[in-house]
Amino acid sequence: MSQPNAASAAAPPPQPPSEPPAPPSAPAGPPPLEGGKLVLATIAVALATFMNVLDTSIANVAIPTISGNLGVSVDEGTWVITVFAAANAVAIPLTGWLTQRIGQVKLFVGAILAFTLASWLCGVAPTLPILLVARVFQGAVAGPLIPLSQAILLGSYPKEKSSTALALWAMTATVGPIAGPALGGWITDSYSWSWIFYINIPVGLFAASVTWMIYRTRESPTRKPPIDVVGLGLLIAWVASLQIMLDKGKDLDWFSSPVISILGLVALISFAFFLVWELTEEHPIVDLRLFKQRNFLGGTIAISVAYGVFFGNLVLLPQWMQEYLNYRSVDAGLVTAPLGIFAIILAPVLGRIMPRSDARVIATLAFVGFAIVFYMRSKYVIEIDTWHLVLPTLLQGIPMALFFVPLTAIILSGQPQHRIPAAAGLSNFVRVFCGAVGTSIAGTAWNNRTILHHARLTEQASVNNPAFTQQIDTTQSLLNMNAQSARALFDFTVNTQAAMMGLNDIFFVSAIIFVLIIPLIWITRPVKGGGGGPDAAGAH
Repeated sequence: MSQPNAASAAAPPPQPPSEPPAPPSAPAGPPPLEGGKLVLATIAVALATFMNVLDTSIANVAIPTISGNLGVSVDEGTWVITVFAAANAVAIPLTGWLTQRIGQVKLFVGAILAFTLASWLCGVAPTLPILLVARVFQGAVAGPLIPLSQAILLGSYPKEKSSTALALWAMTATVGPIAGPALGGWITDSYSWSWIFYINIPVGLFAASVTWMIYRTRESPTRKPPIDVVGLGLLIAWVASLQIMLDKGKDLDWFSSPVISILGLVALISFAFFLVWELTEEHPIVDLRLFKQRNFLGGTIAISVAYGVFFGNLVLLPQWMQEYLNYRSVDAGLVTAPLGIFAIILAPVLGRIMPRSDARVIATLAFVGFAIVFYMRSKYVIEIDTWHLVLPTLLQGIPMALFFVPLTAIILSGQPQHRIPAAAGLSNFVRVFCGAVGTSIAGTAWNNRTILHHARLTEQASVNNPAFTQQIDTTQSLLNMNAQSARALFDFTVNTQAAMMGLNDIFFVSAIIFVLIIPLIWITRPVKGGGGGPDAAGAH
């Protein structure tokens, strides 16, 4: 697999008009790794990926505990999740530019060490503002980890085994968000919420040391492209404005608040200028020209919308179980843990069948599976037992296993080696940002639907309604309580039922969304194998 070399005197190969000029052709790069070195390298790179994606969900079930310990509301506590995702989303698309200046290996190892330091800072944070600053730092330095882990693994395996490399990467990328709630719940209940961050320290040190030991002689060539300061500033402006607007919208009554209106205006204007600037800048901080490729466009939108829906629901489910079903943090996490069973079992199988299959068919089956699972969840009731909570989660592991690999193969298909970090970085940026937006939208939608159902359920709850007063009297008589306690019990029952109905609405809409985005997969051209590399299928 060849590596770009900016110092080479050979003439660059002809490029399609939609592509920026590629670096001159280079002699063959380092050969694929073999034997024990390949196994150890895969484990180290996978652990760095796992550590990153784990932190996107490990705090989910700990939010009530963190909020209580730091003396803030649960709504304020959810910023621990969203500021990480927003900072991560800003940093990810910078991967291609940073790689050119620093090199893949140095950037990857440096990002692991910085992430480890940020995790320690999160654990020792005494107040919410300090914790949020540490999470912003953690999300920012985590940016290069996922796209570079893809690029490094693809460069470590022979071309014919690229699908195996992506399958191994996908296993860690899918298990992280799955294991997060269970691990976070157990740590929070058994020890302290700080340890959900401290556990990254030994993992990060091991991954960084092993990666450097194996890859330090396989560094990619570097050059110093100009810094697109304007593009970077516009990127930060629109991402930060939009994320804050989504997070604070429901608290400030959306656009009736001047703060939300200003944030929305800033996000819109800065995003418009960002698009124009990046498409006309000679050395953009984010290479938006990648979206001119059909496979990159369709694959990126499909995986991003799907991940936004998936992750938004992943945040709501344990929160609902803790608030309304009285599940402990660890129990709520364990209910979501079975999601990883089929994801782990089927990932290596997928690596074997991908080279002989159309990636679009596999991705379509994944979306159909997601739709079925969310439809099953839309039938939840208050009296639901643990098994009926676990069953859809267990089945969801099947589409999870079929999700990342084929769509990643579609996205990276036809990309020459020197463009894989930029392509992986941009697609992961859109995916992670959609995860943050999906979390905010899902939370807001659940709150709004709960309010709506509460209003409908209490329309007849008036002292002037004989049926209502009779019900209150019956409750007093049966449970031997006064009228105030009987009304409080009624209000609690209505709140619980309204929240359940609101969550069912979110699940049902999620199922519909997964069906509606299936056509995005089929606007792409056929891809077989792992994707990536100049001779992969679907290069257009």
